Amino acid sequence: MISESDFDDIRPYNDSEVVEVINRLIQEEAFIKFAQQLFPGFSKEMIEKALSEVKSIKEFQGNFIIRLAQHIIDNTTKGITIDGLENLDPKQSYLFISDHRDIILDSALLNVMLHHNGFETTEIAIGSNLLIQPWIADLVKLNKSFVVNRNVTVRQMLESSKQLSNYINFALNTKKSSIWIAQREGRTKDGDDRTQQSLLKMLQMSGGREFCAHFKNLRIVPVAISYEYEPCDAMKTLEVHLKETESGYQKTAKDDLRSMIRGMINEKGRVHFNIGKPIDHMLDTIEEMDESKDKYKALADLIDYRIHKNYKLWPDNYIAYDIVNGSKEFLDKYTIEEKELFLKHMEKKMATIEDRSEDTERLRQIFFEIYANPVKNRLELTKPEFVLD
Repeated sequence: MISESDFDDIRPYNDSEVVEVINRLIQEEAFIKFAQQLFPGFSKEMIEKALSEVKSIKEFQGNFIIRLAQHIIDNTTKGITIDGLENLDPKQSYLFISDHRDIILDSALLNVMLHHNGFETTEIAIGSNLLIQPWIADLVKLNKSFVVNRNVTVRQMLESSKQLSNYINFALNTKKSSIWIAQREGRTKDGDDRTQQSLLKMLQMSGGREFCAHFKNLRIVPVAISYEYEPCDAMKTLEVHLKETESGYQKTAKDDLRSMIRGMINEKGRVHFNIGKPIDHMLDTIEEMDESKDKYKALADLIDYRIHKNYKLWPDNYIAYDIVNGSKEFLDKYTIEEKELFLKHMEKKMATIEDRSEDTERLRQIFFEIYANPVKNRLELTKPEFVLD
């Protein structure tokens, strides 16, 4: 019989652990500095007082995380919108599988929108590679995050994947908690959103039943997250370039922490979420596919189709596509003023990284491709044969 104690090393904290964890956090100097960086007007005493009054996970999210996310929305975006909530039942739990553009904000902003619209917030999958300090692990686990173990041996990976799969199933169907998980390991760096089949195979590991029945039991909902300005577009541009030019290039833990912070404070323009319909009714057709066809690929293609179709294309995306392709195909989708504004944004961001490379032309090409690829995916959208809409 599976119980929550089977997941103590990866699960989020529960209410009985809140006071102890809060006491650890307010004694951690690095956490206080982090909080003050996000809330410049707050003194150490104000932060300690606010947190010391928190006694439950819901209070922590409502008094701290939701306020923090709203502060980010008010100060770094031009507004956030959401479509598709009518596809959901507030009393039901779902597995939200989404494109992944920002380490922290994708799930944090979604939870703000769910909270404001009367839904429970989701539990959040986060990679262990991001938990570079004990206080970061405490912070995210107070925020209903569970740990996806990275950088382990093959044997450990099989064991941890099975545990993760079991936990997701347990959270959805026993705890009745919704889950947010990215469609791939790590953020997309080039704007080309693709679901990894390895993710779906991990999810299947907890299923003692046929393919269709198991995935129906997970209640998958594809989610498309669209930022007008990628929060870390310059850092992603540089990372792609370094991988192309430096053999064996690897990000450091400091790079990840820098990305988390920059993602929260950089400008984002408008942000849009599109919540797709649950895919349950299409799984029967995938189940009936010829055995020679890959059901995991079919499911990944279905999720990608939903995300690419529902992705909100901003003028910047069309501008970048025309620049990359030397075309005027989408002149009707943007104005001269919008193009000038986007190019100014690009110049501002390039100024932060161009001293790292002599090949500025390639850097700029990568930057534009980040914005152009969602348009490319929309143009290449091919409806899987089993999709009914």
